[in-house]
Amino acid sequence: MKKKGFVRTVLVERPSLNDNTADAQRLEKSLMDELEADQILIPLHVLKHLPSNLRSWGFQAKAVLFKNRHSWILLDLLNPGYDNPVLGTAIDIGTTRIVMSLIDLETGQQIGEQGFDNPQAGIGPDVLARIHYANQPGGLDELNRLVIEAVNHNIAALCEENGCSKEDVYLVTGAGNTAMTHLFLGIESFEIIKEPYIPCVNIPDTQPAGNLKLDINDRGAAFLFPNIGSYFGGDLIAGILYSELDKKEEPCLMVDVGTNAEIVVGNRDWLIACAGAAGPALEGGVSKMGMTAKPGVIDRVWIDPDSSDLKIHTIEDQKPIGICGSGMIDLAASLFLSKRIDIRGKFSKQVCGDRLFEREGIMEFVLVDESHSGTGKPICLSQVDLNSLTSSKAAMYTILEVIVKNTAGLEFEKLQKFYVAGTFGSFINPVSAISIGMLPDIPISTFEVLGNSSLGGAKVLLQDPDAFERIMTIRQSITYIELNVNQEFMNMFSGAKFYPHTDASRFPSLKNKI
Repeated sequence: MKKKGFVRTVLVERPSLNDNTADAQRLEKSLMDELEADQILIPLHVLKHLPSNLRSWGFQAKAVLFKNRHSWILLDLLNPGYDNPVLGTAIDIGTTRIVMSLIDLETGQQIGEQGFDNPQAGIGPDVLARIHYANQPGGLDELNRLVIEAVNHNIAALCEENGCSKEDVYLVTGAGNTAMTHLFLGIESFEIIKEPYIPCVNIPDTQPAGNLKLDINDRGAAFLFPNIGSYFGGDLIAGILYSELDKKEEPCLMVDVGTNAEIVVGNRDWLIACAGAAGPALEGGVSKMGMTAKPGVIDRVWIDPDSSDLKIHTIEDQKPIGICGSGMIDLAASLFLSKRIDIRGKFSKQVCGDRLFEREGIMEFVLVDESHSGTGKPICLSQVDLNSLTSSKAAMYTILEVIVKNTAGLEFEKLQKFYVAGTFGSFINPVSAISIGMLPDIPISTFEVLGNSSLGGAKVLLQDPDAFERIMTIRQSITYIELNVNQEFMNMFSGAKFYPHTDASRFPSLKNKI
């Protein structure tokens, strides 16, 4: 049976001499019966013309609805024959990139999707730089204006591209990290980065779209996913919703790797979450070689079984210009499995041969020479880059070990599903990640790529009104733990800095490969 959405056709009981109930209360009763709700807010703009509208429409109407924490909200009441689309826009408010989907609220179908670079990146590439800028006079307003103008422009373009109008958009749902949510709302965010790291708001609740200066239907509303705290944002709650981690009987795990590694483990009865630095080297932060995915970027590396040479694939098969996070992990796995690097993550001169050279006292491995490069310069992996990747993979494995084994008291093998989320997760090869000791050695069938789970969760909310209560329940049920860098953590981290690990028995699938 198809779920009912946020657009409902309602029949209102006709008045009579024997029943002088006001029109608004008749409508209210019809809506509460339809929604099985105890309360509904009917706005003044609907009341102003309700008598004439009900009578000219034969006491039928199309109701456009949404929710807040306490009740249903009637956004607009339309002629039952109204045949324009009634739309919603789901947005992943990413630090680097923003992606949005246009959803038909009556059918739940996606009409179109569009992504664009977050214009705030021109002011600061990361959250910290933007929050500092926002604390300067006029800084917060500028950052807010940049993102809202970009979103408005792209909503209008997406609508036009799909033969509809921005006035057809009644709902906007957005999910982002805590800082991006604050900046999107135009809320002060400086306390997020100061001890004791307190956000202004954890649950923004539903807002009139006009309050956010969103250029959609005048009667539209916006909802940004709530966050848990400074380092666990609405994008992670959206990911839990999208993966249905909150509905699972057996324990599952979701990890989202970006600048941080954010991890949730649990099921319908309990959820534990933590975040830790594990990702900068993987997406261009530390490594000169790493970059975000775009045409010409190396996204896959493997060993030729006949020649033992390293083979590469680039996005859109263009000449290579660099390498992204998934390619870096493939490269490290290929270097290790071909013995070009040893268990300490150090280059072997003997095996690398003339691919290895020294520049300014640092060893560098040539993956692509200048004659085959799209930049005219060789694409190299330095020992410094490799050390950064080694630290990242070790941090990732250690965080997983802490939350799964030490905190939840589980073995990796007990996980029913291991979800990998985010842009990074869309491309990662679990076999490569296991080969370097970044992810645990569990059956490949356990791993499932979610893709953009932040956007996915925002879409689920537009398609299923029941998701609203799930979001609030998820937020309430998560136990967030701080990863205190104590001696035990550091000891575990040190062990994970070897390839694949100091305890090779943890990676039985590699036994015959190394």
